[in-house]
This record gives sequence, C-alpha cells and structure tokens, in this order.
Amino acid sequence: MWLVVGLGNPGKRYDGTRHNVGFEVIDEVARRWNVRLKSWKSVAALAVVPGHDALLAAPKTFMNASGEAVQAVAAFYHIEPSDVLIVVDDVNLPLGRLRLRPSGSAGGHNGLKSVIEHVGIGFPRLRIGVDRGDPARDLSDRVLSRFPSSERDVVDRAIARAADAVETFVDDGFQAAMNRFNSASDGGTSEDTSDEERR
Repeated sequence: MWLVVGLGNPGKRYDGTRHNVGFEVIDEVARRWNVRLKSWKSVAALAVVPGHDALLAAPKTFMNASGEAVQAVAAFYHIEPSDVLIVVDDVNLPLGRLRLRPSGSAGGHNGLKSVIEHVGIGFPRLRIGVDRGDPARDLSDRVLSRFPSSERDVVDRAIARAADAVETFVDDGFQAAMNRFNSASDGGTSEDTSDEERR
C-alpha cells in the first residue's frame, strides 16, 4: 500500500499560503479519485482510495510536527518509508517547478525535518517550487504568505501537474514518476537551483 502525505499547517488562516501547497495537491488528488478525507485519530485527515491500494493524508499537526502524523499512519497501516510520498513546498525551486527525489536531507524545511526524525530519511518526496522571493525578507513570513493573483495561475498548473505525479507514483511507481516529471519543461518560471541549496 502507498501513502501520500501533503504537508501544511491546519486551519483557515493558512489556506492558500506557500507552505500549504502540499495540502492543495492532496485535495486535488482526492477530488480526482472521488474520495473525502476524514479525521483519523486526531492527528491527520485520511482517505483510503479504493482501486489504487493507496492512502491520502494531511496532518492535523502543525508543519514542525508533521512527522508525528506520518509515523502514526504508516505504523498503523504497516507502510514502509520507501512507500510514503511526502508532498512539500520548496522555496529554493522556481515557482511552479516540480522535483521528485527518492530520499535526502531536510535541507532546513521544518516539515521534512520532523518526518525524518520520526520515520528516517528513506522516503521519497515531491517538492513544489514556491520561490524564495526577496532574500532580505524573513523566510517564515514568506512561506506563510499567500500567492498573489499574478502567481496563482502558475501555482494552479503546478498543483495539477503534481497531482498527475502522485497518480503516476501510485499507479506506476516512483521511478516512472521521476522520469516523467523531473523536467525543465514542467511549468516552472525559471532555472532550478542546486540540490545543495535547500532550506
């Protein structure tokens, strides 16, 4: 069984922020697969996807405690880390760019850091570029900001393409998803940054 987890912060005040694109991808996949996420053990919203042998999840913990929810769901359903896809924002990717990686460090991302602390580093992740913007601006303020209308079309296309990547991951495996979606023509706005420049 596959587990796909979108990271974000719960609550209306965080809807539409850069940090919550993971939630938006999960919502889009749930819409496509005609399932509804329901509260599960107070730590996550969860949906079992009939016909796909998959679970969709959105932690109810805040971003820096995401690993608690991921660990709880994975342990309950006996899912190995290699079968858990984490969908997450990345300020060091251009707006709208997608990158799939089979494992790696947290690179300063508090959500990934928490997941690593609870399940280890061996889980694949789908990163969605939200752009760093002005380097002089506080990073927390940046990721908790909403996308302006001028960026929303790029973001919506990235979310749709990320949902395509999730479907490919579940139906055809991670390698197929990586081969298909790690492309410079995936709708990003500018060149990628180095893997060494993670937040």
